[in-house]
Formats: sequence, structure tokens, C-alpha cells
Amino acid sequence: MRPSGVSMAYSRRSFLGTLGMGATAAAVGFSGLERIALGEPPRAAAPNGPRLLNSNENAYGMFPSVEKACLDGLREANRYPFKIYDDVVARVAAYHKVPAKQVLLGNGSTEVLAMCSRAFTGPGRKLICAVPTFESSLAYSRDRGAQVVEVPLTADYAHDLNAMLARAGTDAGLVYICNPNNPTASLTPRRDIEAFLRKLPANTYVLIDEAYHHFVDSPDYVSFIEKPVDDPRVIVARTFSKVYGMAGLRLGYSVATPETTKLLQSWQLEDNGNMIVLHAALAALGDDAAMHAAVARNAADRREFMRQAALRKLGTIPSQANFAMVETGRPVRDVIKHFRQDNIAVGRPFAHMENFVRVSFSTPDDMAAYWHCWDKLPVMARQ
Repeated sequence: MRPSGVSMAYSRRSFLGTLGMGATAAAVGFSGLERIALGEPPRAAAPNGPRLLNSNENAYGMFPSVEKACLDGLREANRYPFKIYDDVVARVAAYHKVPAKQVLLGNGSTEVLAMCSRAFTGPGRKLICAVPTFESSLAYSRDRGAQVVEVPLTADYAHDLNAMLARAGTDAGLVYICNPNNPTASLTPRRDIEAFLRKLPANTYVLIDEAYHHFVDSPDYVSFIEKPVDDPRVIVARTFSKVYGMAGLRLGYSVATPETTKLLQSWQLEDNGNMIVLHAALAALGDDAAMHAAVARNAADRREFMRQAALRKLGTIPSQANFAMVETGRPVRDVIKHFRQDNIAVGRPFAHMENFVRVSFSTPDDMAAYWHCWDKLPVMARQ
């Protein structure tokens, strides 16, 4: 059941039709028709459908062990998943070495973001976030009537925590930190976040979105689950969508103190996990070999993407995720339209980054098509 006063849910895939994307599109100068035209393509697979380099998905799909588990779940789909739901909570807790009462499942980590916005923001309780960043929390908080304070990233694309602290004041209900950040794939160092927490008012909660956790390769990053801080204000969100290739199945979770988890639970959707995805989650968490292989494959794809960009002398933001931001040398909407002509979908426009395009890493064949299309961009326009 949805708590009263809460409007339709916002998803990671639907922002061109939401308040969050509407504001972003307005910021980069799009008309209403252009916003629609630049929307993401239908997600259903089609023989001649576009190459999807636009949503930071795992192009290689689910692990074989997870595919098999989905079939097992399908055979039980006539039953409510009460027992396996508890099993997944217990398995996530054991995986992270925390008590089960610190874990809350969500319909994707998007629901976790929604629970946090609904629990901690509203009239007189503002949200502090970066810009650009992943916009779900912004949309949910605005839906609650909260003021949303957007603070530009630093010159090296980290969260500007000093500026965020200054803007928080005494009435910030929630700070949202996406780390690595989407859409920039950049990091905010762990030590800086810890220092920020020590200075933040005691009544302000912090949501750390670790959706791209598995892809990070930097000494500046340490997960707030793997090395927790003793702070009841910290909520960490994770998802099965990325490294596990389960974006279409919708499952995520939060880890927080028992007291904070109980507070969030009052905003959780009832029966928010289905039999298929719960079977899949148990298999995914039990197949670390496949997970590590997926991480290694993404690292190789990332290196090759950066190599190709360097060969073309393109500016890129150093990536710690499964996508990268590339300087276009021209308005991104022109680049998006150019790629559409070759049936390739790339990332949408983002506020404050009108000359960057976000590209999700994909199969070698997809990436070869991407670079072939890039090389057809008019040279003069890039100078």
C-alpha cells in the first residue's frame, strides 16, 4: 500500500516525463516536443531495436546461475513469497555481516530513495544534493513539498561537501550522496564524507547511494556498508540492477541502524518483492565468482573505452562505474540525434553538462558501432 498523500512512483527510467527531468530539460533549453523526442526508447527487445548505451545497464545479462533461479521462482509464482522474502533479508544481512533488522528490501534501490525522501523531507525539511546527480530523490522530495537545494559538483566532479554543509543549515532533513555519482561516474573520497558527517547537524540524515559500488577501483573509496560508521543518520542503498544484470527484475536494499530501518519501514511498499526476483537475489549473492568476472569484464570494457577516447583526443571524466561522460565539443542534443540516426541510444542531457554525453559500456560489437558512429560526426563542429 502507498501512504496517503504520495503521488505516482518515479522510476530510474522515466525522468523525461517527470518533474525531475522536466527541470533538467528546461535548464538545457529544450522545448516540450524536444523533451519527448529525446526520451529513452522502449525497453522491450526487438530484432532491429536500438543499441542501448543509455541506461547504465549490464549489457551481458544475468549470470547463468541467476537465470536458472528465475525459472525456479517462476514455478512458485502462484504463491506469495513470504518465506523466501525473509530468506533474502537474512542472506543480504549475512553477506554484509550485519543483523537482519538493519536490512530493508526495496523495489529496486529506487524505492529505498523514495522511503528516505518520504521519511526525512517535506515542508520545512529540505533535501541537499549535488547537480548533476541521479534525480529520483529530488523528484520524491519535491513530491513531498520539500525544498530541494542543488549544489554544483567541484571542478574534479566530486560532491562539494563544504558547500552542501553551508546550504544545509538547521532545516535539512536529508542529504543525498550518489557515490560513484551518476551521471559523472566520479568519486567523492570516503575521508571527505566522514568529515562531512561529523559537521552535519544531528537532525539531518544522509543517504549514500552505492549503486555502482562493485565497479570502483580507487583507494579513495570505501563502502559505508563494508566499513560502517557508528551513526544512526547514515543509510546506504544498494541495487541488484548493475553488476548482477537484474535491472528489469527490480530489487534493491538499504542498510542502516535498526532504529533508522524501522523508521523507513513505515514508508515501504507492502509485498514489494516477487517470487522470481527473490530467487534470483539468493542465486546472485551466492555466485561471487560470476560477480567478480562481471567486475573484471567491466574494467576491461572501461579501459578499452578510455583508450578509444584517448586515440581521438577526447576529454573524459575518469570513470569509476560502468559508463563514462565524454566531452562532445557541441550541444549534447545534436550528438543524441546523430546517434539516433544509426539506431544507437546514448544518455540524455544533464543539467550543467550541456557539452557532455553519457555512454554506458556494452558489448564489443555495440562499442564498435558507437565509435564508428562517433567518427562520422562533422569534424569542424568539434573544433
